[in-house]
Amino acid sequence: MADLKPIIAKNISRLRTARGMTQIDLAEKLNYSDKAVSKWERAESVPDISVLKDIADMFEVSLDYLVNDNDSEPAAIPDTDKIKKNNHGFITGLSILLVWLVATLVFVILKISAPSLKLSWLSFVIAVPVTMIVWLTFNSIWFNRKRNFLIISLLMWSLLTLLFLTLPIQNTWLVFVLGVPGQIIIILWSQIKNKKQ
Repeated sequence: MADLKPIIAKNISRLRTARGMTQIDLAEKLNYSDKAVSKWERAESVPDISVLKDIADMFEVSLDYLVNDNDSEPAAIPDTDKIKKNNHGFITGLSILLVWLVATLVFVILKISAPSLKLSWLSFVIAVPVTMIVWLTFNSIWFNRKRNFLIISLLMWSLLTLLFLTLPIQNTWLVFVLGVPGQIIIILWSQIKNKKQ
């Protein structure tokens, strides 16, 4: 077992640095202390077999790789978290572009079928709050929820702008007065601390 310690230490260190992780990052993912990871990498101790299996799975290598002296670097290790985040961003962006494609399609159809209609440009104004709703939905599922307060503010102001542009009454600008208490509520709501924070 004494010969395995430096081999395992070197392999864990190599895999961790190849992924761009710190000892603290690895420790958090394994639910261990960074001191334990440091001891493993200094060959002072060896992780249990179940932890070695978790490390192998995390870095997408075999247990055999961890316990053998490997002169070569492991094959490029894909950072699955980064790939997922990029995919989520791509899906969100694609969904937002789809909203604008539909708005453009509606605008073109209205211009062709009813050229005398002067309000066909409203399809683009309506696309703004719809964009905020799509963004809010995906942000709530995949991204930083603190950003939701910004998105909700943008949604509120875009809806008020839509009302301002479509209501056929005098002093329509007064709809923006509704935004002041609404914005205050959003700001105060964002200050409420969540237990997870």
